Amino acid sequence: MYRNTPPRSTIRLTRRGRLVLIATGAVVAGTAVAVPLLSLRGEGEREPTTLVIPEGWRAGQIYDAVDKALAQPPGTAKKSLAKANLKLPNDAEGNPEGYLFPATYPLERGGRKTTPEALLSFMVDTANKKFNGAPIAAGAQRNALNVYQAVTVASIVQAEAATEADMGKVARVVFNRLERGMPLQMDSTINYALNRSTLRTTGADTKIDSPYNSYQRMGLPPTPIDNPGEAAMRAAINPTPGDWLYFVTVKPGDTRFTNSFEEHRRNVAEFDKNQRNPAGAG
Repeated sequence: MYRNTPPRSTIRLTRRGRLVLIATGAVVAGTAVAVPLLSLRGEGEREPTTLVIPEGWRAGQIYDAVDKALAQPPGTAKKSLAKANLKLPNDAEGNPEGYLFPATYPLERGGRKTTPEALLSFMVDTANKKFNGAPIAAGAQRNALNVYQAVTVASIVQAEAATEADMGKVARVVFNRLERGMPLQMDSTINYALNRSTLRTTGADTKIDSPYNSYQRMGLPPTPIDNPGEAAMRAAINPTPGDWLYFVTVKPGDTRFTNSFEEHRRNVAEFDKNQRNPAGAG
């Protein structure tokens, strides 16, 4: 097993030069391309009839969106989990993260406004239909994973990949590092632990005491870190062939994958330079 890993304090696997979109009070990163129409409505405007959940939203963002869409007090959707009877895998231990499938959901059923628990159940049922079919199960097994672990990999891919075209390569980096006994060292897992979204991860961040600290802990995080879409799931079960161990989005449209730590360090230095001088990064 390859373990000649450079000191953790010097490795930075995923410092990505991506913009984030602020929408309705939530941070939307990665491949999110649509957001719920939850802004204040003017007089005479119709209430929205659907709720769009983008790829990569975390459960907390989805709870907030459900509350706003259904005009419920903040915290209502999260509290409804206790009575929602969600059909989650045993490994989830009641945590729906990863299984609130990104899609467009109706806010009315049978002419009546739906409830938070019914809406969350609909999302989980949709995820089960997507994830439990033969292609996903067989693909997970092919990569020595169960379906829940495959969803966890897909959630990392969703958070880390700058474009859909990069997803298969990001998934391969995850598998290559796991197979070599290397910590994943994904900034996205740190962001999840700290409930934030940022391009900057400090040395202090990598020392936090959390099961989601993939700098300090080996293997996959205990749960998914967001709710991945179909493209990320496909990448998780069909990673692109390659020997990459590192990647960084140096600037928008320029993500570089390598198996050389020294080359990665040069790429990260270029990323840092572009972050200090955004005007010259285009």
